[in-house]
Amino acid sequence: MVRHDTGVGGGGGPLNVRDAGPGGMAAQRIASPVQLGFQVLAQEAQALAQLTESMRQEDAELAGSFTECVERILSCRGRIVVTGIGKAGIIGQKLAATLASTGTAAHFLHAAEAVHGDLGRFAAGDLAIVLSFSGETDEVIRLLPHLKQEGIPVIAITSRRESSLGRGSVVTLPLGILSEACALGLAPSTSTTCMLALGDALALTVSQMRGFRADDFARFHPGGSLGRKLTGVRDVMRNCHACRMAKPDERLRDALVRESRPGRRSGAVLVVDDRGKLCGLFTDSDLARLLERQCERFLDAPLSDVMTVSPFTVHQSSRLEQAVLQMVRQKISELPVVDDELRPVGMLDITDLVGLFPIDSTSIEDSVPPTTTAQGTDSEAVHVLPLPERNIVRVPSIPPRKHAS
Repeated sequence: MVRHDTGVGGGGGPLNVRDAGPGGMAAQRIASPVQLGFQVLAQEAQALAQLTESMRQEDAELAGSFTECVERILSCRGRIVVTGIGKAGIIGQKLAATLASTGTAAHFLHAAEAVHGDLGRFAAGDLAIVLSFSGETDEVIRLLPHLKQEGIPVIAITSRRESSLGRGSVVTLPLGILSEACALGLAPSTSTTCMLALGDALALTVSQMRGFRADDFARFHPGGSLGRKLTGVRDVMRNCHACRMAKPDERLRDALVRESRPGRRSGAVLVVDDRGKLCGLFTDSDLARLLERQCERFLDAPLSDVMTVSPFTVHQSSRLEQAVLQMVRQKISELPVVDDELRPVGMLDITDLVGLFPIDSTSIEDSVPPTTTAQGTDSEAVHVLPLPERNIVRVPSIPPRKHAS
């Protein structure tokens, strides 16, 4: 078995392309893929560490410019237009997308297309963020006079303030002199990594200072796994008109017959008192247990004798993912959804939720808040609202149960 030297801790560096002999063939030792990959990662990580250190020193050039950039973006009355070309342009697209998805109206404009009519995308009140590591790219520099004429302020992300781009901007985020991780020292790598990280820092700082919340994020990400993760229970629950509801003094048989509905029925009856508050739950599993124990006579008993008091509930402002994890943890198939007054507004039925998103049961204990979460204390948590026990006479043959299953 061939063992590749990673080059960590000595042993010499990899063979540089410039060390190759005629025809490009290596004349000496050939570095392993792991060694080459490690050196690329190490060089980019070192550059990021230096950039981080520059940000930590609040009196440093980068830190002061960063603060001004954040303030300008927050005070922008229009949109943020990000532009660039080549690899820097691709990083610009990522920056525009991150800004847009975290609460800042932004879009990307290709620098080459801008001078062929797309300058019309700029409007009064907009702010431009221009990316070019050299700060001398022709297509980018050509934009500056036009932006100045239209009164569009420019934020530059480039290597030096002294570059043409830096001099034409109202504020510059200087990356400093960087060596590309490419063996030729040419392919944008270290520079684009630093641009990407600095762009993320800028966008996410602005988002946090705006007070952007998870609920806001969910509005912009209705699809995919992120959308499913952030979906609220109200978006998928069965509304009350699709649920079976009854009073505690109704006979079980009457409630089941009266509340029969066409199509796929819910697996539980919500029991509400005269004030419209949830006071119990009777599930299909409860019915099955009665029949298994040959207790058919209790079909003519009032619901208050056979229902589950103090069922688990979820607040209507909670997120679906946490509610489903709670259902898995408690091994229940129906979860009533209630408002602040403990009035039912709907119900989550496991048959409606299967397949919406995968559940990692190994992470349930870490992901689900304790079942004693107080009502109304955290809109992002699952609110388990225990209902007060009532003086209900339970039949000896049916052991009292605290929670529905």
